[in-house]
Amino acid sequence: MPARITIVSARFEDLVSIGLRKLIVEDPNLRLVASDVDLERLESVLDEHHPSVVLLNFGSLPQPAMIYQLHQSHPETRVVVLANRPTAAECNQMLSFGATACISKETQGRDIINAIHLASRGMHVLPRSAAATADQEDQQFGLPAPELLTPREADVLELLQEGLSNKQIAQELSIGIETVRTHTRNIYAKLGISTRRDLARFTRSGRGAGEHPAAEPAALR
Repeated sequence: MPARITIVSARFEDLVSIGLRKLIVEDPNLRLVASDVDLERLESVLDEHHPSVVLLNFGSLPQPAMIYQLHQSHPETRVVVLANRPTAAECNQMLSFGATACISKETQGRDIINAIHLASRGMHVLPRSAAATADQEDQQFGLPAPELLTPREADVLELLQEGLSNKQIAQELSIGIETVRTHTRNIYAKLGISTRRDLARFTRSGRGAGEHPAAEPAALR
């Protein structure tokens, strides 16, 4: 079984904070190690826990460059930013500063959890509006919310990228080969590809797990 994804959550509005905590606690593959962390304490909490993912409240950031500072000081921690209806420019700037995911606070709960799973693997996630308007050449791994990979599909994708066969994936995840094939078909459909060769090109282009290309920061509105 994959190791649990550890999460530190910065301070959010009360209702958002309660909702995030409930969603995370209900997922057996996630572990919330600290929540409602003030920005002044965030660096020390990250130093203490070394989490897989940190959740940031865009509205509370003194300046977007704080994302860059966190990414530089804690490169092993994936930064997921939640914002109120973020624009494409805002999302692109957050990704250029080092965030792995930019999602709207209005996103459905299951899709926020799926985004955390994907971000923990280094896969970039954008809201529907930002993904739709991003330039095709520089577009990050942005899936419309209803088409986010499920946690199990993300597990299968990670093993596919490592070059494992369907039989090996089935053994690794303790599932049937037909289940692996079903997950693979769903993954291909969601990523808009049809073969493992396409998947290899997809991965090399930076749209899967791995480094994201540098981008010119766009002005935030």
